[in-house]
Amino acid sequence: MHVIPIASGKGGVGKSLLAANIAIALGQAGKRVILVDLDLGASNLHLILGISNLTRGVGTLLSRPGSDFDEIVIETEYENLRFVPGDAEIPGLANLTTAQKRMLIRRLVALDADYLILDLGAGTNFNILDFFLTSGHGIIVTAPTPTATVNAYLFLKNIVFRVMSTAFKRKSEASRYLSQIRTDGSGLQRVYVMQLLDQISRIDPESHRAYVEAIARFQPRLVLNMVEDPKDAEKAVRLRRSCLQYLGVDVDHLGVIYRDEIQDIALQARLPVVVYKPNALLSQAVYRIADKLIQLGGVEEPFPLEQSEIDESYESAEMEAEIDFASRMDYVEDLLHTGALTHGDLVETVKMQQLEINQLRRESQLLKSKLLKAAAQGYRL
Repeated sequence: MHVIPIASGKGGVGKSLLAANIAIALGQAGKRVILVDLDLGASNLHLILGISNLTRGVGTLLSRPGSDFDEIVIETEYENLRFVPGDAEIPGLANLTTAQKRMLIRRLVALDADYLILDLGAGTNFNILDFFLTSGHGIIVTAPTPTATVNAYLFLKNIVFRVMSTAFKRKSEASRYLSQIRTDGSGLQRVYVMQLLDQISRIDPESHRAYVEAIARFQPRLVLNMVEDPKDAEKAVRLRRSCLQYLGVDVDHLGVIYRDEIQDIALQARLPVVVYKPNALLSQAVYRIADKLIQLGGVEEPFPLEQSEIDESYESAEMEAEIDFASRMDYVEDLLHTGALTHGDLVETVKMQQLEINQLRRESQLLKSKLLKAAAQGYRL
């Protein structure tokens, strides 16, 4: 089984929409897929799939330990796709114990399928990080906005610290050093990871070797969603550069998806986009990502990708962004010529895009001021 955890550092970037549509695309390609809603406390994946009247899910299993696991695995109307709901209405579901997490992961990976897709919550609590680390090649979904890319970086930074804490033995020098940093008031987010690792290699070489071996199996994959312009693809390149320089982690690029209002229409119709309109630009981007996952042979490769293969993934993503943008512009021109889109509609669309651009500028200015303030205080990201 190939395990694909899908997460995001920030909500609202289309993580669940991507998880549902990739699951369906893989199923249509003949792969047996199980999609699991692990956005515990805010489960809504069933709405994207058009499933209602749920009475059982992950919450049932956790609140009633004797429950039959097979009862929460639902057959869907989509080809080769089964679904495990999350049950958001059960209080306290987002706060799992270590024993509950282990039990849940053990039950999930024992299921019979080609792909197990885990739709995780947004943020960086330990549950999300641990579920993400069930595979060395989880998918990070982000958007071109400054806040979304920064949160994607911070998510990966938290993953690095989580790998450290599990790689270091209890009561080791490295573990004590990490605990001291956590409690000295400055917090881990202001720590320069590469300097921290250099210090650990000096005080505890054995723990440092354990971490290097553990992180070598971790090579996350990126999907840049809600793209407006081909130049947005450069945001992924910058994110990769930051992860390499400051975290020592390289990120593979699965591709870009342009913003498309059709996903809102499909959601209102309670249909996944690839089912509602399979020929739409957004659907074709999803199919492209699903094809890449199949070509990569799943997500449990014994060795990380070569440097040249990762470089190629970014070059391909930039080229795909250019092609999709050209297709998008051709589509708008066709609508104008056929009369389906009036000049008034076009003017309204441009106005809405201008509002979004202004919002992005405000976010960028706010982020810039925060970075300048942090720099003045002597902190480094």
